[in-house]
Amino acid sequence: MLVDVEKTLRAHALLAAHYGPRAWRGRRDPLDELIMTILSQNTSDRNSGRAYTALRQRFPNWEELLDAPTSEVYAAIKPAGLGNIKAPRIQQTLRSIQERTGELSLDHLDALPLEQARAWLLALDGIGPKTAACVLMFALGRPALPVDTHVHRVSLRLGLIGPRVSAEKAHALLEAALPAEAVYPFHLNLIQHGRLICHARAPECGRCPVVEICVYAAQ
Repeated sequence: MLVDVEKTLRAHALLAAHYGPRAWRGRRDPLDELIMTILSQNTSDRNSGRAYTALRQRFPNWEELLDAPTSEVYAAIKPAGLGNIKAPRIQQTLRSIQERTGELSLDHLDALPLEQARAWLLALDGIGPKTAACVLMFALGRPALPVDTHVHRVSLRLGLIGPRVSAEKAHALLEAALPAEAVYPFHLNLIQHGRLICHARAPECGRCPVVEICVYAAQ
């Protein structure tokens, strides 16, 4: 089994009932979202938020950042960690976008079908399915499902996906198992569930709203 569609829908219903409705936060600029997501890799939301704020204060527009010494970009994003990797990656990403579109903008993705927009983002060096899905979902309002460590862990424990399904493969499998309108709340609910109850260590199964369908708890 790669994905259990029936159980995925059941998990969505149970989590939605427990955590309540998820109001759409509104669209963001897709290029801003892309840079924010790169900064968020392998760090906390707090640290990546600090780094993004510092980056925009130092470089009010992306053109200035593209032409800046990489050392200055590194200094601005140091709170996010892995700055020696992320600073050149951000500049290379911006350079690739400018070469492909003639400008520093991802607004053209809004006119593309979902899979074409996803493929365009994945063609950028260093951009994987999670980052692409974040841009598509949070900036463009598309039903693309980002799978982070929480989403992957909870999905594995519940048995929504097979035990050998990687996070990278889980994106397409879980996304296809859900109706479009369920993708956004499902993503947010699994993250919240992973943070509050289904911890990486010592999950609190005794107060879990999806324990009745959980493979991990039944062991």
